Amino acid sequence: MVVRLTMPGMLGALVLVLAAWMLHSFLPALLVACVTAVASWPLYRRFVALLRPRVSRGAISLAFTFMASALVLAPLIFGCWALLAKASALLLDIAAADKTGIGAPLWLESVPLAGAWLAERWASELAHPGALWAWVQQRVDAPALLGGIQGLGEFMGRQLVIIGLAILVLFFLYQEGELLARELKRALRHFVGERAEAYVEVATQAVRASANSMLIVALFDGVAVGIAYAIAGVPQPVTWAAITGLLALVPFVGYGAVAALALELAMAGASSAALLSLAFGSVILFFGDKVVRPLAARKGTHLGFVWVLMGCLGGFQALGLVGVVIGPAALTLARELWAERMRTPEEAPAPVDLSPKDAPARRALVR
Repeated sequence: MVVRLTMPGMLGALVLVLAAWMLHSFLPALLVACVTAVASWPLYRRFVALLRPRVSRGAISLAFTFMASALVLAPLIFGCWALLAKASALLLDIAAADKTGIGAPLWLESVPLAGAWLAERWASELAHPGALWAWVQQRVDAPALLGGIQGLGEFMGRQLVIIGLAILVLFFLYQEGELLARELKRALRHFVGERAEAYVEVATQAVRASANSMLIVALFDGVAVGIAYAIAGVPQPVTWAAITGLLALVPFVGYGAVAALALELAMAGASSAALLSLAFGSVILFFGDKVVRPLAARKGTHLGFVWVLMGCLGGFQALGLVGVVIGPAALTLARELWAERMRTPEEAPAPVDLSPKDAPARRALVR
């Protein structure tokens, strides 16, 4: 195949590369907005049908943007704030206990094989007043700690900028989503062919299934750990279950809530409840991430369990939280393209007749 390089073609390619280079830093915000818009579009259409024509389209888009943003951000903000409050109280309790010396827990000596040695080390290192603070000063590099805090602040600031841009883009997508969808389908038909609409439908269903799986996992983890915490005798099990379930929206973040709860119980002397809550919580979160999430997303992605799991984990590693949704959707689209490539001519779908006598079908395809 011979590729001809023309001046308009080279200029167009240069403009596209320049535009992509300028917008690459905003890619996370664009992905978050697009995923949220695709996942919530059926609800948005019902919201529009409920209020039109009494309310303008711009007001409807603005109201639904705030509703969708609150639905996504409020639970995460509550979970993070509650966990930080618990962590702050726990650190204050540890500092107060360190002033008089932190005694070894009663169960430490009963640990098989190493119990006596661990109890002896604890007594020599932490049992006398101020020992923990002295241990921290010896082993923590102050400049490195300051740099880590500064890096965390920069990370949080960058996330706030991404969230703000995502909300702005989300409003634009709600406002002009139908027009953008038509233009995208028209462009894909030009470059891909008449199967472009089928690919768009496959990707859309996969994104919605992946987004729904996150909510299902959060509900499952919250309810399951709430029951487990109640059985283990944890104080305020409902509050801790809500924190754990909300943070479980993000893979692996829920383990922070489980660890914080176990540490708080251990500091209060409830060693049995700490061990039970740590064990039950870790098992439930592992089951939710590795089993429930892929099973919930499987119906819309039509992928095997292992492929959904790898898509979730690989997407999270590459793109963060939004990658949990995009990963399985990308694998679903790749599977559809591969199946189309491997399909024999006899198995190919019948071509769509776009002759003038079939004008209704053509108008439906354009929509």
